[in-house]
Amino acid sequence: MGEHQVQAGEAVDRHGLNKRDRSLLFWASFLSLMACGLGFAFRAMVPHLWGAEYNVLDAEVGKLFGAGLWPIAIMMILFSLIVDKVGYKASMMCAFVLQAISVVLTFTASTFNAMWWACILAGLGHGIVEAVINPLVASIYREEKTKWLAILHASWPAGVGAGAAIYMTFFSNAETWGGAKIAWVIMLLPVLAYGVMYLMCKRFPVDERVEAKVPYTDMLKELGGLGAFLAISFVGYELYTQMGLFSTGQYTRLLAALGIGAVGGAAFGFAVKSAGRWLFFFLCLLMVPLATAELATDGWIQNLMRPTLGKYAGWALAFSSLIMMVLRFFAGIPLKRMGPLGLLLISSVFSIIGLFALSAATGVLIFVAFVFYAVGQTFYWPAVLGLTSEQYPKGGALTLNTVSAMGLLTVGIFGFPFLGAVQDSCDANAVLEAQPAVVEMVKAAQRTSDEKGQPELIVQEKVLFGVKYPSINANAIMAQPEFPEEGKAPLQEEIKNSGRKTLRVASVLPITMALGFLAMMIWFKAHGGYKPMHLVDDGESA
Repeated sequence: MGEHQVQAGEAVDRHGLNKRDRSLLFWASFLSLMACGLGFAFRAMVPHLWGAEYNVLDAEVGKLFGAGLWPIAIMMILFSLIVDKVGYKASMMCAFVLQAISVVLTFTASTFNAMWWACILAGLGHGIVEAVINPLVASIYREEKTKWLAILHASWPAGVGAGAAIYMTFFSNAETWGGAKIAWVIMLLPVLAYGVMYLMCKRFPVDERVEAKVPYTDMLKELGGLGAFLAISFVGYELYTQMGLFSTGQYTRLLAALGIGAVGGAAFGFAVKSAGRWLFFFLCLLMVPLATAELATDGWIQNLMRPTLGKYAGWALAFSSLIMMVLRFFAGIPLKRMGPLGLLLISSVFSIIGLFALSAATGVLIFVAFVFYAVGQTFYWPAVLGLTSEQYPKGGALTLNTVSAMGLLTVGIFGFPFLGAVQDSCDANAVLEAQPAVVEMVKAAQRTSDEKGQPELIVQEKVLFGVKYPSINANAIMAQPEFPEEGKAPLQEEIKNSGRKTLRVASVLPITMALGFLAMMIWFKAHGGYKPMHLVDDGESA
């Protein structure tokens, strides 16, 4: 159905939405994700203040930050199953209430547990926001899904960049949590704004799957046993971690999660009589390096910028976010020439160049390399969402949000631990090369340090998913009486720059992605070329 005219002569689309309706819905969605980015930036800036305020160790502070992240992916998947029944407006009102309560509770929390619940509510609200706005915008702009999803997701770097800039400008000198928490009053502004805007919306689009009368079971078939296997495995791993199950190690927990995921996936596939789409399964696997390259490397990028920018290194996050925000608004230009897969391949190339350059650049060239890195990150997430919505419209909100949730889950399961292990290994090798005799002496004596709040071996061998790597507490070993005073300054300088080696290793992530996206392009080429799939009223793809 094309556009038709209402009595007032104003053009409306197939859903009865005029230009004002579409604009109001889009910008309300934009503000909702921007509010999430603002909260993420604020939470990333204050962990040290939380530790002092609630008198807890770094591990406990990490739980607070994690509580704002892991519920996002879980809520995205679960809400995708019901969003078409609940409706977009009611769903966003739920998100609004959760985020508003989270902001108020964050500002008033006087105990660690209260702050934990504030972070949990923020994560739950964020998950609902993503579960709604992705299919909503894909439904409004059905002919240009990737372009408008990219513009929509400019709101995330807008929020993160604004949050970083606001905090660095007004709160960077705060020495206590009481001096920094006023920032959350600022976050309340976009939350209230999108809540009011959604209340003003009278008409909402219908998901392409629902409009085409594609059965609910067909949506589940698009996910199939393979998609369910990944979803159950990764969600299970995160829940086991939070509940302290299978606590003998990450490797054991991962095997348990994969085992339960295999059983659950097989049962799901049998129930819906579908293994799922192999290409969708492959795309979900590519989200592991993609999410790590986009999200997990940010911490190391900021550490690398610290020798150059000092206490202003936090501005690196704002700078990167500004680049991403601006470019996402203009995503339609490259998409006209190369489509989402071509854009993903080019982005991977930029990331490879950026990471390699950052691992070697000095002085002003660091900023040039940083621009390449930021450009590489820009289109990953929206292009994957656009690709999924264009190729699997029968999957509706479920496939669209599951692929995003896979990235969010795996960056915590694989991304951060992987880069952390690489950083530990690089630091350990620097200490070993500088003072091998001291290291052997400390290791043989099994000396410990309680620098991190509990006794821990200074020199030890750690394991990440079955792979062993060395770990040395550099500060503790330099504090040993046998460590020569003249050797401390050179070692500190070497460790400060070891982040470069981490970035060099991290470049394997976009290399893997580039090969994966190239393989997908070859597959589409062999099957008639890349063409967006559209649903027609009889439920068939056209």
